[in-house]
Amino acid sequence: MPLQNRVLPTGELVAHPARGLMTGNRGILHRPDGSLGVSRWQHPHWVCCALEFRGRYHGPMPDRGWTALFFLDEAVALAVGHRPCHFCRHKDAMRFKSTWAAALGKASAPEMDKALHPTRVTRQRQQVRHEAQAEDLPDGAFVLTEDGAGLILGDVLLRYDLAGYGPAQHRPEGLVTVLTPKPILAVLSAGYQPFLHPSATAMPLR
Repeated sequence: MPLQNRVLPTGELVAHPARGLMTGNRGILHRPDGSLGVSRWQHPHWVCCALEFRGRYHGPMPDRGWTALFFLDEAVALAVGHRPCHFCRHKDAMRFKSTWAAALGKASAPEMDKALHPTRVTRQRQQVRHEAQAEDLPDGAFVLTEDGAGLILGDVLLRYDLAGYGPAQHRPEGLVTVLTPKPILAVLSAGYQPFLHPSATAMPLR
């Protein structure tokens, strides 16, 4: 039975057998039997981590250890407000921090988290969404369409699926609902390039 630890770009945590390419940490969210409690975070320091680091694998829901959440790729993690981990993804974290400074001013990791948290989720555990012109969105941003969540990449929108992206559609025009938090949009606009699932470049335009 799959655990409820796969994170969608829309913020929900669902059970799915594929774990995705990246994991993440919001604290201990699970009970001893592996089920989730009511909480969806225990601290504001949401990070996106490598599945393995120096030959070590954390495991999904260990005793007295943080609950491992899984994302298809980094773009999904960014869409729900996670930033690169300074421990297992140090180079990416430094790249993110540098791009944040260029876009929003210098900030430490706790300062970034303080700025991110109210833009990622409400106290009622609802994802914070906003509207923007599709033409102004950077590559790596997630939007919500009638068909579900989609990734902006160049001239196309790649439809999200738990197993990968596709099919590709024409990039939307006009006002759209954006899932990616505003500070992370600024970082993407300043040049940060997230790690994407291989299917992001494999889908022909429909």
